[in-house]
Amino acid sequence: MDESVVLAALAPRLRWFVAVGRAEHVTHAADELGVPQSTLSRGIARLERELGTSLFVRSGRTVRLTREGRLLLRYAERSLAELATGARELAGEVDSVQGRITLAFLPTLGTEVVPRLVGEFRAVQPGIRFDLLQAPHHTLLQWIREGAADLALTSPLPEEAAFTAEPLGEEELRLAVPADHPLAEHRAGLPLADAAGERFIGFLPGNGLRAAVDRWCRDAGFTPRLAFESGDSATVRGFVRAGLGVALVPVSHHGPPPGVVELPVTSPRTIRVIGLVRSRERRASAPARAFRDFVRRHTPLFASV
Repeated sequence: MDESVVLAALAPRLRWFVAVGRAEHVTHAADELGVPQSTLSRGIARLERELGTSLFVRSGRTVRLTREGRLLLRYAERSLAELATGARELAGEVDSVQGRITLAFLPTLGTEVVPRLVGEFRAVQPGIRFDLLQAPHHTLLQWIREGAADLALTSPLPEEAAFTAEPLGEEELRLAVPADHPLAEHRAGLPLADAAGERFIGFLPGNGLRAAVDRWCRDAGFTPRLAFESGDSATVRGFVRAGLGVALVPVSHHGPPPGVVELPVTSPRTIRVIGLVRSRERRASAPARAFRDFVRRHTPLFASV
């Protein structure tokens, strides 16, 4: 995208005024701008009429700025300089894979998944920078609605027409228990109902996992008794290690921390779908499209896929 094209679209008469003011000659300014002299003259005259003041004193095709014209020229040059900077940044986003992405994600994805994705993407697309935001599921969707975020990695996937949601993979959750807990013997797996009598370390309300864990426990025939609540899986695992309860946590690529055993759940199926969400109402930027395409090709996102 040519910077001059952007400026001509955003502020054509402002650009014409600056060219004439600098050249003090209508023909020379018209040649520089690549517009007919008559078109330029009419445009300047219309600008003066709309402003209600004379910007030039004319002597044939030679012109001289009035006091008002000199005042406007100073601010017009500053404005065009700012627009030119914006045009160059816009050109970087449109014509090449450069620019910024605001990526929002669930806190539980911030420990491993998002750092790995961003790091591997930046290795092949160093011209793209990230603004990273993490929040509960409902906040992520609000950011997408408002345009505060370009993309969101979240679960569950929204069904509203305002969003485009693309599933990326399934993430398994396992039952984390202290290593010396009687349930730790069931390394091959156990039904979630076997933990019905335990105290649970849960996720905070609004967290996408909170609703999923509550649903799975209902499917297993019980309501979990919550000992503590937290917003991230690392803290949840820490409370489990301290012996304060059990928890359903996403499978870690690096395995559980010392003192914690994570057991497969045989029933119900404790799997959630993670996807990439964006607004259906706004066109994705070139950097956002590049990241989306990269994530689509990425293998696999989660330890259980």
